[in-house]
Amino acid sequence: MTQTLLIVDDMADWESYYPSEHVMLFADYLEGNRLTTDERVRVINLCRSFKYLSDGYYCSLLAEARGHHVIPSVKVLNDLGKRALYQIQLEDISTELGDTLKSHPPSEEIEILTYFGTSAQPEYRELARRLFDLFPCPILEVTLRFRKRWEIAGLKARSHTGLSDSEETEFANALNGYSHQIWRKSRARKVFQFDMAILVNPEEAMPPSDAKALKKFIKAGAELGIDVELIGPRDYNRIVEYDSLFIRETTAIDHHTYRFAKKAEAEGLVVVDDPNSILRCTNKIFLADMFRKARVPAPRTRILRRDNAAQLDEVEAEFGYPIVIKIPDGAFSRGVVKVANRQELEEKTRDLFHKTALLLAQEFLYTDFDWRIGVFNNKAIYACRYYMVKNHWQIYRHGGSKVDSGGFDTLPTFEVPKGVLDAAVAATRPIGDGLYGVDVKERNGKGFVIEVNDNPNIDRGIEDRYLGDQLYHLIMAEFLRRMRARRDS
Repeated sequence: MTQTLLIVDDMADWESYYPSEHVMLFADYLEGNRLTTDERVRVINLCRSFKYLSDGYYCSLLAEARGHHVIPSVKVLNDLGKRALYQIQLEDISTELGDTLKSHPPSEEIEILTYFGTSAQPEYRELARRLFDLFPCPILEVTLRFRKRWEIAGLKARSHTGLSDSEETEFANALNGYSHQIWRKSRARKVFQFDMAILVNPEEAMPPSDAKALKKFIKAGAELGIDVELIGPRDYNRIVEYDSLFIRETTAIDHHTYRFAKKAEAEGLVVVDDPNSILRCTNKIFLADMFRKARVPAPRTRILRRDNAAQLDEVEAEFGYPIVIKIPDGAFSRGVVKVANRQELEEKTRDLFHKTALLLAQEFLYTDFDWRIGVFNNKAIYACRYYMVKNHWQIYRHGGSKVDSGGFDTLPTFEVPKGVLDAAVAATRPIGDGLYGVDVKERNGKGFVIEVNDNPNIDRGIEDRYLGDQLYHLIMAEFLRRMRARRDS
């Protein structure tokens, strides 16, 4: 569990808000009162002043010395204390202010308050979020001024004392959104041993788990003593509130999912998908080379480099047609094409090389379906057969705004050919012990691994068709085992 503390100078500073057992005087925090050694501590510094060597400054300094996660950090306070320091980090934001403020008279100076990266004024919400990413601070006072262009003329940490009634309401709502622990009743909290965040994105068109599956994860967690909460892309700075992070959004390297995973790992959370798994699984070039070195059975594969025409001759001679060409970081059958002759091979590789310096060429193994073996901690936990779209060679077919997919069967793992299971597990061992979906083609009982997905689909009524609720319990029980091991280490 994470112990969340709100540090104030005087209890009178909290009279306007709902009572919370998380509120602590700075004097008590200074003495180390109510601090436990077996929980991570998260500090929200709400002292009256953040000036250098003030109580607020020492609060953040002590928190960092004690290994507590604190906002604002000493670095943020130092940056905000000197205009030259924070202005360096604002250049990109300042150049975008023109569109936000085009309806405002240039002669007007604008002052706004942001609360935990939010704003009550819709036109400033994106600005508030971006400033909070740079300077995590409970309240920021922002001054906008027009000098040839709109710019952030002033930025400082503001105390919650002295807010108007409406501002106090906005602050309380933002605090509740930032940390749901604050108003939670203590007896309700004690039911759970651990806290888990599941990262989802409501705007994702093809998420790895649908809403019904997410509810099953939450229910399974509660039954095992894990308090599970759904969080979104804007909750980056809340990660430290939890003991584990379960990413249920399609991952990529140059993406917030990878940053979430890195931060969670750095903060000591149990995290799935872990950063190494994302790094290794999202690039098919890595997987192809890893399969070769680890002797994982896979279709014959060659790495193609831009401006090397001789390689096309070699692939043509070795594989024959048809040949499958893939971009390294495609997902859901995107960036994967099949070529039937030399002309198509040259045209498709030329088009794809505009996006990447390397491509994969792979021999074509046609099957009516692909096996998807779900593996967690290097053990197979579910098995599906995903069938090809009718009159198509892939399980997904992308056409405009519509995506077609084939049918499926879900089977117990003991009914899967041993060669397929062995190949799937062998493919995950060099990657890690995370949750993977291994795509395997079967020929005469032997498995050929196509790829390993670090963020496999688990949808209600599909991957859980055979195991039902037990699948969610298996996954959450492994999280529980890892969280206990980390706590006891």
